[in-house]
Amino acid sequence: MADFDIAIAGAGAVGMSCALWAQMRGHRVLLMDPEPPGSGTSYGNACTLATYACLPVNDPSVLTSLPGLMFSRDSPLSLSYAHALRNPRWMLSFLANCRAAPSHRIAGHLADLLSHADAGINPLIEAAGAGDLVVARGQLSVWSTGKAGKAATAGLERRRALGVPWREVGPDEALEMEPGLHLPVKRAVHFHAARHLRDPQEFITRMHRAFTELGGSTLTAAVEAVRPSACGVELQAEGQSLTAGHAVIACGAFSRRIEGTGTQKLPLGTERGYHVMFRDEAHRVTRPVGWDEAGFYAVPHANGLRLTGTVEIAALDAPANKRRLAYIARKGAEMLGALPEPDSEWLGYRPTMPDSLPVIGRSPQSERVLYAFGHQHIGLTLGGITGRLIADLAEGRQPNVDLAPFAADRSYA
Repeated sequence: MADFDIAIAGAGAVGMSCALWAQMRGHRVLLMDPEPPGSGTSYGNACTLATYACLPVNDPSVLTSLPGLMFSRDSPLSLSYAHALRNPRWMLSFLANCRAAPSHRIAGHLADLLSHADAGINPLIEAAGAGDLVVARGQLSVWSTGKAGKAATAGLERRRALGVPWREVGPDEALEMEPGLHLPVKRAVHFHAARHLRDPQEFITRMHRAFTELGGSTLTAAVEAVRPSACGVELQAEGQSLTAGHAVIACGAFSRRIEGTGTQKLPLGTERGYHVMFRDEAHRVTRPVGWDEAGFYAVPHANGLRLTGTVEIAALDAPANKRRLAYIARKGAEMLGALPEPDSEWLGYRPTMPDSLPVIGRSPQSERVLYAFGHQHIGLTLGGITGRLIADLAEGRQPNVDLAPFAADRSYA
């Protein structure tokens, strides 16, 4: 008999959700990660359960505004040209998915998955005893120019057509909702069904505690290789060998580094994201506020004000880009008024496929290997439903979500 029913590589928001769902179903589960749960990319996110986030980064506007995005000092996008030249197929596939038809199709698939997000994460919030971390004040998006606000109309109407609720907020009401805003508000939209977590790291810590109390096991080691067979898998982790009925690959942007899983054949890239923290400034906003043109969020975190976001296309092992951090701090001061020096800075690695869709399902190489990565900006939001779907697959159940759009062997162009 195998040592475990399910072994999960990766203890971020997605991997931890997979582990807790499987343990709640009564399986013998092993969670494997060289670092503490939630301490990687999941640590530094925008804290938002962004059920409205169905519009992909692959948007037609990218094609028309690409020169400005790439070369402007005030651009929320940064691109390493050396990295782009080393990965031309990924870049071309990403741009191909920015055309109107693929972009609209992707938005539909994301909206469908996001419609199940609350049903996936709410049981985990309850199991973790984390209700006190959840704040239901919605998310406010603002535009500081009339041109940008008008340009957002098509995307907002697309969201509404896909079932995402939102309401228009006048500039005066937006400033009443968030009096700390200093930028001119020309348009504002309130995604009133959204929620946020006061501390995502604490949420994942509590999930891990619940997982352990239910009998789950944790191994502090990196999975290096997986050898599937007809009846299970053998996992190699820093000199140790373990067996399981199924292996789940949930290592985010690092998922291609595990040998024998088939992930090396997939076009998994990285959108590097940054945040800066201001310990005594959490009062500046009362909910996540996104400044659309600047491409970042201001979020009230339990440990202070977090300014987070932007996109940097660069290699996993490239050094931190100080210009990205300076950009966020500078735009934060434009948004909220003068701020002190940040108390901390952070760089994380969003796992990104060129079509902005996650990979959820069985490996083409073996039904014993399950994929759960590539969630890009919304791993915290989609972690719960991904965990439930992975548990279904491990049990041989038919999931209630069509997983064909998220299959590993889909077309990415």
